[in-house]
Amino acid sequence: AKDYELRQYETAKWASTVIRGETQKEAMRQGFWKLFRYIQGKNEKEMKIDMTVPVTCLIKSGCTDFKISFFVPFEHQDSPPQPTDSDVFIEERKAAAIFVRSFGGFASPEKYAEEAEVLARILRNRGQPFHEDFFYTAGYDSPFKLFNRHNEVWYFKK
Repeated sequence: AKDYELRQYETAKWASTVIRGETQKEAMRQGFWKLFRYIQGKNEKEMKIDMTVPVTCLIKSGCTDFKISFFVPFEHQDSPPQPTDSDVFIEERKAAAIFVRSFGGFASPEKYAEEAEVLARILRNRGQPFHEDFFYTAGYDSPFKLFNRHNEVWYFKK
């Protein structure tokens, strides 16, 4: 469709951390740095891992816990180095069909929420069943990139 796409993602491993009781913006900041330290060598192999995209944040309705995640690069998918920070963990996300809405600019928590609401409205209007109690934000750019930025919101298909 012109205002969203349906993607099929395969099973994959992600490095994740959960930040509790902070604003979304602060949770993203704290979570990013915990995960950044992991890929800079704070892991059992003291291995540097390439930064990957997207960086995702799980948003659950009425919940102040935010799960921030980095995609584990393909070359480490079979056996990612284990984190040495007890707040960081490796999770395997099962294969899933995901509705995706893309947008540009610098994405604030408010902008992500607004785009998620637009996507939810479109999906409801088209009779597409999806899990409405949570969505993911996905960011693809360094904070230093000023133009042609790419952001997404994801709803999982039922």
